[in-house]
Amino acid sequence: MSLLSAILWTANPILAEIGPLTLRWYGLLFMSGFVVGTFILGHVYKSEKVSPRWVDVITIYVLLGTVLGARLGHVFFYDWASYKDQPWEILKIWHGGLASHGATIGIIFAVWLFSRNNKFDWLWTLDRIVLVVAVGGALIRIGNLMNSEIVGRPTDVPWAFVFPRDVEHLQEATTSLVPAGAVAVQRTRESDGQVRFDTQPVGATIVPGTEVAVPRHPTQIYESLFCVVLFVLLYGMWNRTKERTPRGQLFGLFVVLLFSFRFLVEFLKEDQVAFEQNMSLNMGQWLSVPLIFVGLWVVWRAGKDPQNPYGYAPRDLEESPAAAAATLSPRK
Repeated sequence: MSLLSAILWTANPILAEIGPLTLRWYGLLFMSGFVVGTFILGHVYKSEKVSPRWVDVITIYVLLGTVLGARLGHVFFYDWASYKDQPWEILKIWHGGLASHGATIGIIFAVWLFSRNNKFDWLWTLDRIVLVVAVGGALIRIGNLMNSEIVGRPTDVPWAFVFPRDVEHLQEATTSLVPAGAVAVQRTRESDGQVRFDTQPVGATIVPGTEVAVPRHPTQIYESLFCVVLFVLLYGMWNRTKERTPRGQLFGLFVVLLFSFRFLVEFLKEDQVAFEQNMSLNMGQWLSVPLIFVGLWVVWRAGKDPQNPYGYAPRDLEESPAAAAATLSPRK
């Protein structure tokens, strides 16, 4: 197969198996977003004289909001028919099934709860947390790539990827020409229940009935790279204004740009669930539309509240060392 035809992507989604534990790339990348995010948020908070001790607190809120929101979003937006009679299956997150729109809603709610409980301004907090979310989104989409999931539609662009592990979208070859770069896929179910597959390049024609993986848009990479660009843009804006950043500006812009891009890139993706085949727009696009309008409204209102143009947070960075010193000083 010519490298110019397509990139054959057969990466193993399992990073390592240690006894009964299985470490997957997706899980590692998912958690890496929170680890990297703590450093970014710590830097942001220190720059604005907010104690970094808050970083650990909000990270717990956002982690729970992300997981719960993403899981419930998948259940209610994409697969309620499978869960309504077996609701206990909702708890089995390790079986897969997370939705980014649900994660967004979960994060917004988690930040509101954190802000209410700790005397932070809600939009001030969201303006800073979207920097972390952008990085997390980039890493999660690479996790999707490692899983060979959320694949794009067939294409002949030179950077196309072939995903033989994505058995849901294999095509049955006919006597017509097979796209350049396609590979034949032979699946074998082993005694332990695992499915092993073998691939081989195919020529201009192939025996009818053979399953083939064809070149597709690597939409996971498109979205990951966009999240990187979004982080650079938003960080640059914050770095110029910092504590004088108009309240809601970064959050609103993040939502508008992210979900506008999501709306457009969905045209390049395969449908995620069967019921989307009969929809004019897929579920991801319908869910993006209201979020885009919310973001536009927040951007329009950013910084316009004369009583609270920049938001607020406990500026307690200098208070923390003083309090610690008072605690350690000998009593008289």
